[in-house]
Amino acid sequence: MVDVSQHELVPEHTVLEDDELEEVLAEYDIDRTDLPKIKRNDPALPDEAEVGDVIKIVRDSRTTDQAVVYRLVVE
Repeated sequence: MVDVSQHELVPEHTVLEDDELEEVLAEYDIDRTDLPKIKRNDPALPDEAEVGDVIKIVRDSRTTDQAVVYRLVVE
C-alpha cells in the first residue's frame, strides 16, 4: 500500500505541542474548537495524531514562500 503522507505533493503535517498550541490560540484569540477541522482518517495525518489534537500544516505558497494553517482533528 502507498503511504500518501510521504508523497511530494502532500504538505508537512505535524502535531502541535501544548505550549505552541496555547501561543497560536492566544495570537488569533480563538478556542481550539474554532479551528477548521480535519478527519482522523485523513491519510495525510501523522500516525500519532489523535482526536482533539491540533495539526500544523505548512504549505508552499507563491506569494509568501510558506503558508501555515492549523486544523483540529475530529472523528
